[in-house]
Amino acid sequence: MVKESEIGNSVVGSETSHRCGRSCLGPLTFHPLAVGDKVSLSQGGRLAERTGATFKNGLVFSSRPAKIQERIRLRVEKDSLNWQGALRVGFTNVPPLDRSLPLPIMAIPNLTDVQGHWAAPVPESHCQTGSELEFWLSNGGSLYVTSGNIKQHKLLTGVDLSQPLWAMIDIYGQTCAISLLGSEKRELLYTRRSCPAPEHLTSPDADSHNSLIPVSSLLGNSDECISCLDMTAPAGKGSVMGCVVCMEKEARITLPCGHQCLCKQCAAKVLQEFGTCPLCRHRISTPSVDRL
Repeated sequence: MVKESEIGNSVVGSETSHRCGRSCLGPLTFHPLAVGDKVSLSQGGRLAERTGATFKNGLVFSSRPAKIQERIRLRVEKDSLNWQGALRVGFTNVPPLDRSLPLPIMAIPNLTDVQGHWAAPVPESHCQTGSELEFWLSNGGSLYVTSGNIKQHKLLTGVDLSQPLWAMIDIYGQTCAISLLGSEKRELLYTRRSCPAPEHLTSPDADSHNSLIPVSSLLGNSDECISCLDMTAPAGKGSVMGCVVCMEKEARITLPCGHQCLCKQCAAKVLQEFGTCPLCRHRISTPSVDRL
């Protein structure tokens, strides 16, 4: 149940009940807590940008495990010719929440040399601004990629399918920003899809502090999600969201970066273990409690 909520003069939801059917794969976003040191998330957790003058520290993971044959679609939103190399994609059986920060600086070789990680580079020519790609795992444990410029291409083999697998993407080299466009899994008689993504994602040059991750879809891992209605709200007073970690209590803690995204109980755990805002990666010292 998503209740009507007004932010300024805009209504972000209506009082309606929605349950995804069996054809829905569930929400798909970037995980809010396991991101590279130079990554900022915005647009409901579907837009990830590597900031700063660097080609590394751009790791992101999916918010839930991917299914075999689930084709994950993404678009390159921004690139730079200052660096060599480009996007790396793959999968891992290590849950994002089991990782400590800061994350390794690169997927290859920092993670691929560790058991439970598989990733491969995508050619630079297929990672220009506006390029759209799909990558997925086959029933035989092979990693494939395709785009408008290339046919189905096998990147690697030997992925262990015996455990849940999260998508792993390295926003590396020339690739500076990417957006998740959703996913689909083709069955015999029909096609299953993830909850719909926004039709248009704004430029990553926009201030990411003004676009919060929808609390209903960050850590979902079930086949059928209760709600796939997006809810976004600007930081600051006047709007109270749910905690992006437990997704149960109200987010009453306002962090120094301006994001009001954690309940009191989760704030203590997140700040002790990670020391950064789960939305923008801003270093945290002492949060303040918004007494609305």
